[in-house]
Amino acid sequence: MPIDLRSDTVTRPTPGMREAMATAEVGDDVYGEDPTVNALEAEVAALFGHEAALFCPTGSMANQIALQLSVPPGAELLCDADAHVITYEMGAAAAYGGITSRTWPAVGADVDPDVVAGMIRPDGYWAVPTAAIAVEQTHNRGGGGVIPLDTLRQLRRIADEAKVALHCDGARIWHAHVADGVPLASYGALFDTLSVCLSKGLGAPVGSLVVGAADKIERARMIRKRMGGGMRQAGVLAAAGRYALAHHIDRLAEDHAKAARLAEAIAPFGVLAAPVRTNLVPLDLTKAPMDAHALAAAARAEGVLISVLGPRIARLVTHMDVTDTTVDQAATTLTHILRT
Repeated sequence: MPIDLRSDTVTRPTPGMREAMATAEVGDDVYGEDPTVNALEAEVAALFGHEAALFCPTGSMANQIALQLSVPPGAELLCDADAHVITYEMGAAAAYGGITSRTWPAVGADVDPDVVAGMIRPDGYWAVPTAAIAVEQTHNRGGGGVIPLDTLRQLRRIADEAKVALHCDGARIWHAHVADGVPLASYGALFDTLSVCLSKGLGAPVGSLVVGAADKIERARMIRKRMGGGMRQAGVLAAAGRYALAHHIDRLAEDHAKAARLAEAIAPFGVLAAPVRTNLVPLDLTKAPMDAHALAAAARAEGVLISVLGPRIARLVTHMDVTDTTVDQAATTLTHILRT
């Protein structure tokens, strides 16, 4: 079986998670009658110190619902040029929400609040007004980097002064919480809305949640239905998420340690794109003798799967299905390929 380092979404439910799914109490969630979904939503809202949350089938849907809560059609979202909400969500902000987006240069987790503040456009003057700012924690294309808490606090002050919303794409916010020890509620207090993912790192097979104020989540429920996201006996899926929250957050430190071991093995070849903070190992092959596709092909031939993010950009991701033994095997394979 290949060692799959493409993403932390490739994990399979553990036996305990499968048992939780099989025995979940269910109802019709479109009617608000699935007790397991309701429990998951209440639990996640409480973790982040917000009033309510909404279970969604995908992270992209959760993000796009959250953006529509804060940015009316024709208004503007500010985010970085590599942000997931505009890079990997198929133009949904414009296609579904009528949202204009404008970006600052991609710097991963190294966000400069002064740059963001200088981009905000007020209403009037026949210019598209800024309605919201979005950041990503941790940052996917930024190599799993963690935006410092002080930076986020500065962005909150900027958003308040400009009277715009602040959204967090928190697909891997659990990793930031474990890496820096910042309580989830401290993150939650800084954002008007968050999206949080259960299938990246936490090991659930599917699901993300929009988190925010109760009135926003009521609107979110209507938007979710409009986007085709109304689910029926979704407690089977929500049970996996509840199990993941109970059992798989603290263990993310193991994934971070495995990623650090991979990075340490690869570092002598000069291909690390950024310091490794969490479970992502970003590779920049600009000065390497092979490009990303060649590296991925050579690794696949040796039983190791990696992601190609660009002609010279690749990524390794550790997760709960990668053991200490297999991560060492992968490190040996990759260093052998890079050495040849």
